[in-house]
Amino acid sequence: MVYGAVLAGGIGKRMQRSDLPKQFLPLGEKSVIVHTTEQFVINPDIDKVFVLVPKDWISYAKNLFEKETPAAYNSGKIEIISGGADRNSTLMAAIARIEESFGLNPDDIIVSHDAVRPFVTQRILNDNIEECKKYGAVDTVYTLADTPVVSDDGEFILEIPVRSKIFLGQTPQTFNIQLLKEIFASLTDEEKEILTDACKIFVIKNKKVKIVMGESYNMKITTPFDYSMALSFIDGGVVL
Repeated sequence: MVYGAVLAGGIGKRMQRSDLPKQFLPLGEKSVIVHTTEQFVINPDIDKVFVLVPKDWISYAKNLFEKETPAAYNSGKIEIISGGADRNSTLMAAIARIEESFGLNPDDIIVSHDAVRPFVTQRILNDNIEECKKYGAVDTVYTLADTPVVSDDGEFILEIPVRSKIFLGQTPQTFNIQLLKEIFASLTDEEKEILTDACKIFVIKNKKVKIVMGESYNMKITTPFDYSMALSFIDGGVVL
């Protein structure tokens, strides 16, 4: 089976709002998290979508989905559960629920995605699923528009790498579930604390991660400026 995991376990302090986590902010007629989740729900290859939110916001999230996308929420394809303390623990919480509810098969896949990237496309989701079936681990990336510069002190240039070899990491990140579980279990407690990106876990364990191309508008809403940009996309009809 193919499972979706919409990761919304954080509060988003950089948004500079204390009243509402960024994933619940309104974006046009629906909230950010609803826009994102609906892209997973309409994908015919994704069998179940887990939406992982902070424990104290589960009731709020359920009411939000029931109000803004009742057909999707009542279809049984969406399940809202508590996330973890960080990205990896949130992803593993989704896997634990999958194993508890459905068991695990060798070819099961999980497509994990930032809840605050509401403009993910069906093409990106489909590419992730297709490539994960072949390679077991996939990351979504995008090309750099500007020249990258490396500095180890923030004062002087140490290196100017070749731009064609540098990509910006986006999401989704997609994994064979059993393979991800095996690699995560091999980490020490210290490694689990510092390795906050699942694809990096694969890389340091010498496992290949296939890349698929994202889109410039598959943006992550992190700051007030990002939110303003997302609002302009919605208002201007830039994104389907």
